[in-house]
Amino acid sequence: MGSCIHLEANPLTAVPEDFEPFCTECVVVGSQWLHLRRCLICQHVACCDSSPRKHASRHARAMGHPVVTSAEPGESWRWCYVHEVGA
Repeated sequence: MGSCIHLEANPLTAVPEDFEPFCTECVVVGSQWLHLRRCLICQHVACCDSSPRKHASRHARAMGHPVVTSAEPGESWRWCYVHEVGA
């Protein structure tokens, strides 16, 4: 694990009250996901890169939102897609 400007600028935040534990994009296209990620910029929840559609990293590239955290219960880490480093 390490650090970068994006991780330093986007600390871990509490799960929002309206958190929905599913990938909306996967639901729309009828796909499955393995794990969920939450964008620390806009709180968007999407599937991880081990999932077939990789919606979280697609969101990061499309929106310019580089930092996610796990949306899985009990996990509290962050990942920067730009620098490929976690904390």
